Amino acid sequence: MSQIVKRGYMANDEKEFSNIVVIEKLYKAGQDLYYLLNSGYSIKSASVFVGNHYLLSERQRLAIIRSISTEKCILERKSKEIKEIIEGSTVNIDGFNTIITLEVALSNSTLLRGMDGTIRDLAGLRGSYRLIDKTNIAIKLIGEALEKSKVEKAVFYLDAPISNSGNLKTRILEILNEANFKVEVENINNVDSTLEKLDYVITSDAIIMNRCKSWINLNDKIIESNIYEYPYIDFTKIVK
Repeated sequence: MSQIVKRGYMANDEKEFSNIVVIEKLYKAGQDLYYLLNSGYSIKSASVFVGNHYLLSERQRLAIIRSISTEKCILERKSKEIKEIIEGSTVNIDGFNTIITLEVALSNSTLLRGMDGTIRDLAGLRGSYRLIDKTNIAIKLIGEALEKSKVEKAVFYLDAPISNSGNLKTRILEILNEANFKVEVENINNVDSTLEKLDYVITSDAIIMNRCKSWINLNDKIIESNIYEYPYIDFTKIVK
């Protein structure tokens, strides 16, 4: 745990996401993808066309795919967003999704603000995860935010098949042991399908957001409050 790890960092990111000219190209590509999706094209065919047209790298293509949604989806997600958590509520947390994005933020790696306002990363799990030097801080930031909101209980849902999910469960329970709200951690095989049926879901997963009863954009609030002027690739700047 003493080794410093930059979650979500790739050597080419400085070239592919930091240059102003490149970022403007990504915004134009995002605008075109947005138009095509609203015109009825599938995300797969539209992203291939746009990616080829703008000569985007695989990682840049992933960035626009994760950030751009149809107008209908954006409006539907916004209609279900909980802006302020009601005191005494129970929140249901998409564990890996939430913690990894904060680890990426603490690593100062590439983050995206999607058109729906949520913060997404490019880290990717691929069935493998390990605790890093940023993990404890990420969990503490979640705990502090929930304490401020005066929730009664927080339930973290972790994907059991992912490596070290058991270790992460233990770490969450250890760090939030003295929190002023109840903490539960569920290691299960079907996190997405479980969260899709719940309300007060903390996530930035687009599919879960589309299907759940209500959701909370907690990472946006945490990062804005603790990591000032984060250099997002901000796709909310796209003119709709």
